[in-house]
Amino acid sequence: MLSQGTLYTISAPSGAGKTSLVAKLLDCTPKLGVSVSHTTRAMRPGEQDGVNYHFVSHSDFQAMLDKAAFLEHAQVFDNFYGTSQQWVESQLAAGEDVILEIDWQGAQQVKHLMPKTVAIFIMPPSKEALNERLTGRGQDDDTVIQRRMDAAVAEMSHYVESDYVVINDDFDTALADLGAIIRSHRLTLANQQLRHQALLSALLS
Repeated sequence: MLSQGTLYTISAPSGAGKTSLVAKLLDCTPKLGVSVSHTTRAMRPGEQDGVNYHFVSHSDFQAMLDKAAFLEHAQVFDNFYGTSQQWVESQLAAGEDVILEIDWQGAQQVKHLMPKTVAIFIMPPSKEALNERLTGRGQDDDTVIQRRMDAAVAEMSHYVESDYVVINDDFDTALADLGAIIRSHRLTLANQQLRHQALLSALLS
């Protein structure tokens, strides 16, 4: 019998390394997928529909919203983003673990609808390191970087709402910590009873 998959939300301030960590985690962890959000923003060069995002029109997004099709959704400037509840539930029912890369507000929405969701927050090792990572991109002026730092501090204040906190000082250590969280949940009594039902019955007969 298949055990129910676990839903994970992973949140972090910009510059904490969340995207790189999740990408590597997916590469080295079987039966783990990441949700592809729907968005109304235009596709950028190099992006693929269904891989980076499901690109939809504003009217299609609104139609999905009217049908309560999203597990969580948010508006960022003039564009909308949302996570398909049907897709997530079908993956979990098939025994697959699912990661949602979302901000703390989205994580709150998901936890409210699905209380068994495991919330993970990734933090930088220091403000200085975070500032270096944001500055190192070399794409923004000081005003933009300061605005992002202020936003990051506001976002980090919500780490207390998570179940686990991972400090991304050393990449490999942070990756191992994320893997340990997932592995520990796969070894819970409920999951092991479902996964090894025949073996456990035979051992006790």
